[in-house]
Amino acid sequence: MRRFFSTLFVLALLAALGALAAAWYWLRQPLPMRAPAVELSIEPGTLPRRVAQSVRDAGVDVDPRLLYAWFRLSGEGQRIKAGNYELERGITPLRLLDKLSRGEESLRAVTLVEGWNWRQVRAALAKADQLRPDAARLSDADLMALLGRPGVAPEGRFFPDTYTYSKGSSDVKVLQRALRAMDRRLEQAWAVRSPQSVLKTPEEALTLASIVEKETGKPSDRTMIAGVFHNRLRIGMPLQTDPTVIYGLGESFDGNLRRVHLQTDSPYNTYLRPGLPPTPIAMPGKASLLAAVQPAPGKAIYFVARGDGTSHFSETLDEHNRAVNKFQRGK
Repeated sequence: MRRFFSTLFVLALLAALGALAAAWYWLRQPLPMRAPAVELSIEPGTLPRRVAQSVRDAGVDVDPRLLYAWFRLSGEGQRIKAGNYELERGITPLRLLDKLSRGEESLRAVTLVEGWNWRQVRAALAKADQLRPDAARLSDADLMALLGRPGVAPEGRFFPDTYTYSKGSSDVKVLQRALRAMDRRLEQAWAVRSPQSVLKTPEEALTLASIVEKETGKPSDRTMIAGVFHNRLRIGMPLQTDPTVIYGLGESFDGNLRRVHLQTDSPYNTYLRPGLPPTPIAMPGKASLLAAVQPAPGKAIYFVARGDGTSHFSETLDEHNRAVNKFQRGK
């Protein structure tokens, strides 16, 4: 009898070792796939059993029960992260779980550039690789309502930066992140505004920052340009800035700003209308936001481009006219 149980024990041990060896071998073998690469999407809150089935549904020829057993026995199944993954041919069960538990998503990136207007943002999102165009199907009004800002114009409301996203993500999600980023940057800038600032609200700061962004040829001039606009606002002088007029012309602008444009009334013609325009005209970066609320002290109310990227600043019209003759007309 003792010999019988000993034999059973040995057989059971051999069977267990065989199963262990088979499992060890399976964990290191490439999983059969129906394509060179497949996309796997895991929603937040998905349980490991459902993840295993999703792997199968995505195009990996594996028994989901076997895969789920591996998730459980490893102790890593509960660490699987939601996201969009690209599974390439040659991936093993061992590497698959490592990828999912680390959250190694398949990422792409889209860059929103300082000084871009809303049309350019729309165009960049439309061209972004593997970004789902949900926002592209919505009007500006519907999109802003979806983002929680009903009645707010989208211009200037998104912070210029590079945003990464997983393949198949919605462009609305990217805009949500850019919107929150601008909210944070604007709040930070407004919190350190100069006591001498004439701006009354963060929205005014955002609008002025967008003008500074478009007017600045050299970064070191930002605060001086902001100072000019503060001085003009303080004395009730029109801002008289070309970028706002150009913005008001929209897609009809051919690159040549003419006198007739300056004489044609529109909400964005700051030669004819005092104060700030009704909305920002572009996306300002961090430096322009800070310049708008921390303008350089001084009495300058004019500036003109020198032709080398910098500007010449003047306190009087006579001085300004001389600078225009020198730098613009070569006199």
